[in-house]
Amino acid sequence: MQKSMIVTVAALFSLGLAGSAAAQDFPQVYPKEGYSTAEKEKLGGTGLGTVHAEYAFPRDKALPDQAMKEIAWLTLPPGASIGVHKHDQNEDAYIILSGSGTFTGSDGKEVAVKAGDTTIARKGEAHGLKNTGTEPLVILDVIAQQ
Repeated sequence: MQKSMIVTVAALFSLGLAGSAAAQDFPQVYPKEGYSTAEKEKLGGTGLGTVHAEYAFPRDKALPDQAMKEIAWLTLPPGASIGVHKHDQNEDAYIILSGSGTFTGSDGKEVAVKAGDTTIARKGEAHGLKNTGTEPLVILDVIAQQ
């Protein structure tokens, strides 16, 4: 399972960097020691609780011609959530690394998710995520824009 997640992340990452002329100005490896961290409240506008964020690649580092806009490890403690929000300009993938929760899609339907699952909100779609388990829900959040 871990190998497939690494392959997925590598493929997503290469989509954003391989075709860009400016990619040569950016490193291709982002060591964990260089991540910026933040405690985020009301993620998605209506999320509950405090979400711990570790940014491998924050939005302010992306150039306009780069598809990859943000890569972050997010940890949602039990009961915390990312509120349902719409992606008008980009796409957002949640790769569930550990824990369990409930994903809410554009149609308002809720689906149980667990470690190894991946969700995608395409441009124009909405999504949200809540930790409904008893352990922290850890996700890799990958945001890209065409």
